[in-house]
Amino acid sequence: MRPSRVVFPLLLAVALTVAACGQGGGSDRPPEPGDRAVARVLDETIWASDVKREAVAQGLVGEGEPLDVSSALFRRVLDEVIDQKLLAREAERRGLDNSPLAQRRLAATRERILGDMLVETEVNGTINDRSVEALYREQVRLAETSDEIRTRLILSRTRAEADAVVGVLGQGAAFEAVAMERSIDEATRFSGGDLGYSTLDVMPEAYRNAMRDQPAGSTVGPFQTEGGWAVLRIEDRRRETPPTLEQARPQIVRYLTYEGVRELLANLRGRATVEILLNGEGDRSPEPASAPPAQQPSSPAAAPASASAPVSAPVPAKAQ
Repeated sequence: MRPSRVVFPLLLAVALTVAACGQGGGSDRPPEPGDRAVARVLDETIWASDVKREAVAQGLVGEGEPLDVSSALFRRVLDEVIDQKLLAREAERRGLDNSPLAQRRLAATRERILGDMLVETEVNGTINDRSVEALYREQVRLAETSDEIRTRLILSRTRAEADAVVGVLGQGAAFEAVAMERSIDEATRFSGGDLGYSTLDVMPEAYRNAMRDQPAGSTVGPFQTEGGWAVLRIEDRRRETPPTLEQARPQIVRYLTYEGVRELLANLRGRATVEILLNGEGDRSPEPASAPPAQQPSSPAAAPASASAPVSAPVPAKAQ
């Protein structure tokens, strides 16, 4: 299984801000059965479940993991929850929650939290041992029909260079040595061109077509790829070995969560009227006054070298 990770935390730190800015002191009634009051801040009770949710939101513990109230981690997160409540109450005292901008930001935070709660109620409730085991069996069935192939790669800039590589290999030169000397693929050349084990379904089309039905020990190529001209050595072919159910369970749960959210959103969009008010590429309106100013690099060399990568949606894949 290779689905991308999908996480839906409650973002309790922001939720506390909404609660504090929107109303007065907290209730003395436990929000969850068996909950325990662990602190009071300006007449408002902090519960053990509040601290646990903050720890989960920060990724310090898993959703189903225990958090001992006597542990150092619990005390550290409790201090952070107390600080957040103090900050929120002071912001409320100063009237910062009354501005139109604050109201819009608080409303947006509330919507995010309610959306997360809907996902927990509608999606997480459908994920059980039966659904996990069903998807696992399907993945195992697919794995039983495919091979893992270990390959080595020599990548050349031109067809003439690749032909020369084939000639050197034909004279008995070791593939690993030629890869280190001639390959332009910096990621593999110093390991003798070793690409490790992969299944055909995850390989680029050019590699997949070239290696299909080729036995172990074969030299394949040259053939053209996006990066240049490739020559491959098939080191080994073996039947794909799937992980155990327990090893695959976390990824299966994430994938089922993603699929559940996707179906839920498709259903909601199908029932709603959504109108996009942008006209396209030429629709360039000024940023709102509240937007942070753009930082201009002092020179081309000072420009940031990285940008946020787009989030890839998980896709079903065979067990690995």
